[in-house]
Amino acid sequence: MNDSYNVSVPASLRREIGQLLIGSLPATTITPEIRSLAREFQLGGVTLFARNVEAPEQVAELSQDLQSLAAGLPLWVAVDQEGGRVARLHAPFTEWPAMATLGRSGDATLAYKFAAALAAELRTVGITLDYAPVLDIHTNPANPVIGDRALGEDAETVATLGAAVIRGLQDNGVAACGKHFPGHGDTSVDSHLELPVVEHPPDRIRRVECVPFREAIRNGVAFIMTAHVLIPSLDEEKPATLSPRIVRAMLREELDFDGVILSDDLEMKAIADTYTVQDAAVQAIAAGCDGVLICHGSVDVQMTTLEAVIHAVEDGRIPFKRAEDALARHRRAKERFLAAPVAPGRLPALRQVLGCDQHQRIADEMARYL
Repeated sequence: MNDSYNVSVPASLRREIGQLLIGSLPATTITPEIRSLAREFQLGGVTLFARNVEAPEQVAELSQDLQSLAAGLPLWVAVDQEGGRVARLHAPFTEWPAMATLGRSGDATLAYKFAAALAAELRTVGITLDYAPVLDIHTNPANPVIGDRALGEDAETVATLGAAVIRGLQDNGVAACGKHFPGHGDTSVDSHLELPVVEHPPDRIRRVECVPFREAIRNGVAFIMTAHVLIPSLDEEKPATLSPRIVRAMLREELDFDGVILSDDLEMKAIADTYTVQDAAVQAIAAGCDGVLICHGSVDVQMTTLEAVIHAVEDGRIPFKRAEDALARHRRAKERFLAAPVAPGRLPALRQVLGCDQHQRIADEMARYL
């Protein structure tokens, strides 16, 4: 911190700082505390988890209620809906097999059809951002967290099928988020529990791990999520999420990604065992992330994190232009995907889309490769 550097954050920017947070809810409805947070800050969005989901009609109503919190830009209503073991939405939504089935099929057309059907179901309940596809390459059979979430075991398969999933989602109105940059595939520990270390040299990272991300960028992916992994050859001290060398220098400048960079959940132990959520958010945004995820549902943590970001802009730890750039990227993404209001369906429309025969046939085709 430089005590001689102090800027007064305009009230408009102070409120808009909330766009840099995709927060979370503790329950199935919007609490008074979340409403208070949204009144003070223009909340960027909310990620839905299993604790927030009772039934399709309730999700549709919750999505609509969340949009009522928007003072200006609409909110992202986001979810981790990959298929397989990472799915927050279950029957009567279509229950999709794990993404490894697409890799075994080698069929980009099937990958596109899957993603288009998934997008239709998400939009029907008002969800506009899916943290998919996984672009990690499953090169380590002992990996406890990626496994069958990956599209394949080689870079080209993951790149080709990942791009098809991105197009299928985004052509049908749902923003895609490729993850976890610069690669979580060759790790042997779960970043939810501790900090994984990737020992590859930079040339290997560029030659293998970066390939699916390059293809995702070429196909216009809206978001890329960072990995909570330590790569000593790129940054000996800071995990990727907090590293300017990885986020800004590699992803933004070298790979020329012009979309929104999101952190993974800052409450995962890979980060939280060493950093407070507030400090991690400040470091992530300073490093080049345009937004942060806070997923455990505590409104106090979300509020104090936004206050910490504002203080960091005031004292120069986050340059003013860095904050303005991050906010501009969110605005552009929302103009791209949320320009037309998302109107969640009601009971008859929901039942015509969710788990319909056409979607089930696609799931059955994928399941042939289990």
